[in-house]
Amino acid sequence: MARKRKAGDGTVRQRKDGRWEGRIVIGYDDNGYPKTKNVLSKTKKECVEKLQKLKEDYGGLKPEKVRPEMLFGDWLTYWYENHSKPKIRPTTQETYESRIRLHIIPEIGGIPLNKLTQNDLQQFYGRLKQSGRKRFTDKYGEGLSDRMVRMCHATCRSALEKAVQDGLIRVNPAIGCKLPPKKAREMQVLTREELQRFLIQAKFEGYYEVFLLDLATGLRRGELMALQWDDLNFKTGVLNVNKQVYDVRGQLQISTPKTKNSIRKIVLPPAVVAVLREYKKAVDSRWMFPSPVKEDCPITPGVVRRRLQLILEHAGCKHVRFHDLRHTFATLALQNGMDVKTLSAMLGHVSAATTLDIYTHITDDMQRTAAANIDRGIGKAAPPEGSSEPGRETAPDQPDKPRMTDFKPVMGRRRAGTGCITQINDHLFEGRYSPMWIDGKKHSRNVYAHTREECEEKLKALIIEIKTELAELKRQKAEGTLPPQAPEGKKGPKKTKENK
Repeated sequence: MARKRKAGDGTVRQRKDGRWEGRIVIGYDDNGYPKTKNVLSKTKKECVEKLQKLKEDYGGLKPEKVRPEMLFGDWLTYWYENHSKPKIRPTTQETYESRIRLHIIPEIGGIPLNKLTQNDLQQFYGRLKQSGRKRFTDKYGEGLSDRMVRMCHATCRSALEKAVQDGLIRVNPAIGCKLPPKKAREMQVLTREELQRFLIQAKFEGYYEVFLLDLATGLRRGELMALQWDDLNFKTGVLNVNKQVYDVRGQLQISTPKTKNSIRKIVLPPAVVAVLREYKKAVDSRWMFPSPVKEDCPITPGVVRRRLQLILEHAGCKHVRFHDLRHTFATLALQNGMDVKTLSAMLGHVSAATTLDIYTHITDDMQRTAAANIDRGIGKAAPPEGSSEPGRETAPDQPDKPRMTDFKPVMGRRRAGTGCITQINDHLFEGRYSPMWIDGKKHSRNVYAHTREECEEKLKALIIEIKTELAELKRQKAEGTLPPQAPEGKKGPKKTKENK
């Protein structure tokens, strides 16, 4: 175990890039905020030496400590920057900063830390509930949601608890405040018939593989978008989930998953593996679901979220969140006999208790079914009047298998990079793919078929062929072996009597 450095000696840590960083407080400003200096080195020893020299350079300064009479807003900012921010993810940082800047500081930031009372906080929460919303008031009303009020309280309570620990105040005034009731979000789950229509429409719009994999695994959105082909073993069907992608102010960031338990291995159904194997032929990227506009970049989570809503609308399904697809997977898994412990491992939950807490309504139904089966097995179920089949008297009604839908996909904007299909007349469909060639221009190729399904298959084959050709041309260009007049996109097949 590393020895804890003495107070005043600064901190030394190893960064993700392998370098060592040393940081020391050289003083405090008028508001009580610490002023720091840092050094960087390749080795820990060199870093400690640099830090010691820096300490000597500023040895004449005697920093002042934060004061009990400082404003609560100043203390809140100090607490967040030094104790909270380093421990949370960038996406969480955005919500914290917005909460502090828009709501807490403007309302109670001017009260001295040692003068802030429980009554001040209680009145503050009441104002948030009545008129705390700063924007979109015409859509959501003037008051903040119960959840947001509770989050503001949690931030204040944590900051004040640290002040108690540091001896700035005797008691935490946030303890004992009355808060709006905690309401669990209603879980939305797609029915089997909705799933059929949803996947048909997703296939039509070029997002079939994305949503099929999510519905087969229950992956979080960020985990799904971060998948690379190296994460999937096609022979064993094992998928490694070891990273996630998230958007921070328009920039994609890659990090480890949400918790330690979120790093996991999932065995995919053979049918899903077969779909992904075929899909891979048309993907020229290390990412499983690459961005159609940004090179060497996955699809952004926001794009997938918006596309989900469009597909749901086109398929005539109820509108659900992306996270509800995870609930749909879990619900179907439990209903089809998967044990809670296995499901918990697949979902990346900390424990099976978490899974049980979320899906209590499902597991209760399973217990009732099991009880009925046990009752039937030991022959103690009393046959109801009119029963014709012994042993089935207490069994719950078995839902009929969902019939195959006759849903036809709605015309909508297809995913970029999947081409387009147009019905030319009553008996002919045209598929077109127009990629960017090495001459910097788009060149189209076409295929024709008598049915939309046949046209889809021909278009997929065309896309694979063109991407292979483009890859070869790019290789030749990099090696300097490209002919003086590089071939442009070949023209598609001419309309003949056979394909008209």
